[in-house]
Amino acid sequence: MAGTAAAGWRRPQRVSMQEHMAIDVNPGPIQPIPLISDYFPHFYPFAEPARGAPGPHPAVSPASSAPQLQPDPEPEGDSDDSATLGTLEFTLLFDADNSALHCTAHHAKGLKPPASGSLDTYVKANLLPGASKASQLRTRTVRGTRGPVWEETLTYHGFTHQDVGRKTLRLCVCEDPRLRPRRRRVPPLGELRVPLRKLVPNRARSFSVCLEKRRLVSRVAHEVGLWEWEEHVAEVAGEERGRILLSLCYSSQRGGLLVGVLRCAHLAPMDANGYSDPFVRLFLHPNVGKKTKYKTSVRKKTLNPEFHEEFFYAGLREELAQKTLLVSVWDYDLGPANDFIGGVQLSGRAGGERQRHWRECLGHSDHRLELWHPLDGSAPLQLSD
Repeated sequence: MAGTAAAGWRRPQRVSMQEHMAIDVNPGPIQPIPLISDYFPHFYPFAEPARGAPGPHPAVSPASSAPQLQPDPEPEGDSDDSATLGTLEFTLLFDADNSALHCTAHHAKGLKPPASGSLDTYVKANLLPGASKASQLRTRTVRGTRGPVWEETLTYHGFTHQDVGRKTLRLCVCEDPRLRPRRRRVPPLGELRVPLRKLVPNRARSFSVCLEKRRLVSRVAHEVGLWEWEEHVAEVAGEERGRILLSLCYSSQRGGLLVGVLRCAHLAPMDANGYSDPFVRLFLHPNVGKKTKYKTSVRKKTLNPEFHEEFFYAGLREELAQKTLLVSVWDYDLGPANDFIGGVQLSGRAGGERQRHWRECLGHSDHRLELWHPLDGSAPLQLSD
């Protein structure tokens, strides 16, 4: 009898921790539980959706597959998972015809509030790499909600096909410190980054993305609490000086060249406040005995000035084709000298778009052509007042 009892008794089967964590305890057939990364995949905005079952998990029928989780608009607890920071919905459009990037911030969901329990938030955008203030745009502030709705479009002018291939858009959801005068500035509630290289020109693309914590680039920055450290570390080697939008038109009626200085974008800051007071100088070389030098008015405290001023150089097309138009951007100072920001030279001997702009303008009368040109650091010639 003892032998019978011993024969009927079996040692309990041992289950490893890995097997235990992979067992679905819900009624019905045992199925592997999808990984949490299946619900909240690491964001990569241009990755195609996964087809079929994820990775190593066996295929399951639609009836038994786990439902798709939705972001909780009111997350609880202090988990460090980026999903608890909330999500941001926005749309991007690269307007290639007008050299502009439009970013429409729609709304956020499930933002994680501070200890005060209320939020006054706005969205801040930056193009990377680049000077922080030159490419920084922001929406208005929406007060007292964890699900703010902005429906506001931020526009970057002078955004070209070259920028699409090398720029990244950073969006931060920030708490407005101006509405809380006794509180020090705090880190963003969350941020995300979108590589722009696969945007299709003239086609809008919508996103709904989980926010992540801000990444500091230095241990020193972490220790001293400088959460804006990354914004103020300039990439000196590849930093651009900005760009300028010029229009050229040879007027057959007036017998000369019309040069329009329309606007600049993403200028390098030259003043201690992080801005510049820019103006533009023009010089047609050589042009002996005629009016050769012009300059625009000064625009105060801006890195994205608009001018919309036009100047005239008299001369035949054949004569102008042998000349060079020197365009330079300066920061106005009260001292004895202004600060040079950058310049560009247009002529038949220049290269790339600078040569094309000059030749096409002089090759067709009464044809207005607008083009953006990047500024370089080459010293301008004979541009003193």
